[in-house]
Amino acid sequence: MPSGYLIRNARIINEDVQSASNVLVVGDTISWIGTGNPPETIDLKGIETIDADGCWLIPGAIDDQVHFREPGLTHKGRLYSESRAAVAGGITSFMEMPNTKPGAVTHALLEEKYALAAEHSIANYSFYLGATNNNLHEVMRTDPSKVCGIKVFMGSSTGDLLVDDRTALNELFRECKMLIALHCEDDQLIAQNVLEAKRQFGAQIPINWHPRIRSAEACLNSSSYAVALAHKHNTRIHILHISTAEELKLFTNQIPLNQKRITAEACVHHLWFSDADYASKGSLIKWNPAIKTAADREAIRQAVVDGRIDVLATDHAPHTLEEKANTYFDCPSGAPLVQEALPALFELARKGVMSPELIVRRYCHAPAELFGIERRGFIREGYFADLVLLRPDKAYTVKREQLLYKCGWSPLEGETFHTRVEKTFVNGNLVYNQGKINEQTRGSRLSFKR
Repeated sequence: MPSGYLIRNARIINEDVQSASNVLVVGDTISWIGTGNPPETIDLKGIETIDADGCWLIPGAIDDQVHFREPGLTHKGRLYSESRAAVAGGITSFMEMPNTKPGAVTHALLEEKYALAAEHSIANYSFYLGATNNNLHEVMRTDPSKVCGIKVFMGSSTGDLLVDDRTALNELFRECKMLIALHCEDDQLIAQNVLEAKRQFGAQIPINWHPRIRSAEACLNSSSYAVALAHKHNTRIHILHISTAEELKLFTNQIPLNQKRITAEACVHHLWFSDADYASKGSLIKWNPAIKTAADREAIRQAVVDGRIDVLATDHAPHTLEEKANTYFDCPSGAPLVQEALPALFELARKGVMSPELIVRRYCHAPAELFGIERRGFIREGYFADLVLLRPDKAYTVKREQLLYKCGWSPLEGETFHTRVEKTFVNGNLVYNQGKINEQTRGSRLSFKR
């Protein structure tokens, strides 16, 4: 294995500009960026040269919301399988949600997940501690330098992870000094919508009713309440997977990201699909919150562009095809996305929805800034060498046999993209190279400076 890499002739997309530069990686670190040759003081012995040949070089993507299903749900996915898919898609770091089995609601259970990741994950990793109605003592024990955040399900949860007691929510928002990541849906309103759907259809509810059941109003009611609580207690909150135009009024682009106390995330599926796609995709695009109208999609895209939405993510959540084939109430919500997320986003750039520089800003830089991730998210000397080489104008069609998910399918099968991930480096290791995974390396636990 080489001691490092000299990447030549790349078109670097970094910090809102494109530039032609060379990048030297020594060990796990970016040691030099410039034109021409590295300084003579740098020993190039053992350094392998890579001719990027017109590829784009970007920082590794950082996904702040994934479900990799381990422990307890490993028939759907594992840290090993889903991290392989992630690096194949140019995602070098992920933050994983606590709704596994058992749920990660104590530090003992959380550290078990970290131990599994250290053994099996090819990408860098962090894990959220899950909040419940009665585990504030565990929340207050969390070390903010070692854990990405606290996850609160204000709707649509698994097991005891739903925080629906308003006294408990107020206490959590008042006492917690860490970032709280929120899933916001109003379960009482959803329950009313379910009753109406059952009155019309019985148990055979059409999938295109999903956005009526998990409605825009249900999202807005919950997210508005969360924002009001955050203002009341000066809580640092991050609202995940925004799915409606109305929610966007809760966020601002008038202050820098590092000064915001309330931030928001958009996911690839809410940028790509609309409710018209239920006719062809059916339950394969059943997510919570639901994919809604084309107008909602357009508004979310615009908010990503103008900075009301701060970061991009996937909410990668694999299920088996057998599970997804069930009728409405037995069909789980969620789908795999990490392998196709970057190509799909760059396809939107090709269509003029957003620029390549903005994608890098929202999917690489902003997560690092928002969470305070140390030495990642940018192409800078002294930073960890988490890097992705993308081949622009290299058309390919997403095919099932090329997917690395354990569940073996994607809602984006059949789509043609024009930007392909060629190589992915994690901590200076070439972990993905034109379809081949380096099985010998493992990612690192993310650390945070707050």
